[in-house]
Amino acid sequence: MKGKDLTGKRFGKLTVLEPTDQRVRDAVVWRCRCECGNEILVESRRLKPGAIFSCGCEPSPYEGVKDLTGYHFGKLLVKGRSGNKAKDGNPLWLCQCDCGKEIETTKRRLITGGVRSCGCGKRPPLKDWVGKQFGALTVLSYARKENGFHLWHCKCDCGKELDVRQSNLQNGWTKSCGCLRQPQNNLHYENGTCVEMLQPGVMYKTNTSGVRGVYYNKKRHKWIAQIMFQQKCYYLGGYDQIDDAAEARAEAEEKLFGDFLKWYDTAYKKSKEDIRNKIEADNAVKSQ
Repeated sequence: MKGKDLTGKRFGKLTVLEPTDQRVRDAVVWRCRCECGNEILVESRRLKPGAIFSCGCEPSPYEGVKDLTGYHFGKLLVKGRSGNKAKDGNPLWLCQCDCGKEIETTKRRLITGGVRSCGCGKRPPLKDWVGKQFGALTVLSYARKENGFHLWHCKCDCGKELDVRQSNLQNGWTKSCGCLRQPQNNLHYENGTCVEMLQPGVMYKTNTSGVRGVYYNKKRHKWIAQIMFQQKCYYLGGYDQIDDAAEARAEAEEKLFGDFLKWYDTAYKKSKEDIRNKIEADNAVKSQ
């Protein structure tokens, strides 16, 4: 299925249950349940804040409203029309954010959820981040915003300094400058792949499902199966049952890891051993 998965999302009084096989101008039609118990089919382009509110049992609170003065939208309180117009000619509304700042925006952006604050919620909490530690990284200062991402200047325990995305720090995706990802003496890396981690029964300490390569997505209410091979992550699908996700992962392991491990344990190891023996023999001859 192409497009964004809307399963479980709420729009007004509607909760999206599942996609159907129906299409309206190539748009997916979703089955939705209203709070009143009624189920309706809605095309994906209508499933957005302000576009639909219920199955029809109750109209949108903004239907027919021409004056938004006094209405709240997220952190914004509408104070009235500003007297200015947007580029498309629509009137702009003056809104005051909870932080005290005032902004101008259109009615459409307010009722569709396009704007919910002056932008203060998107600013990095500088006071709370400087000095914080994430793995081996200590935040020194806020760096800049780049391509929509906040970057923090950090220092690794090894002494190296670097700029890291805020989301990578929050989610634990970046815990060092890269020094912790270097191959250890007791691990063998070939073609960007840690051979030991491919062995059956080996599992990362962060795993919480008990099945390697499987985790539960709370937003989608699905068991997600994925597999990492040669520094690439392959998505194997979302499943209602953990057993189905585990089966998909096991099948992928057999296809990806099976031949690789067989090659590593036989031809590759033997080839490396032959080369090492030849080098030792050559060195012995030279020393005579």
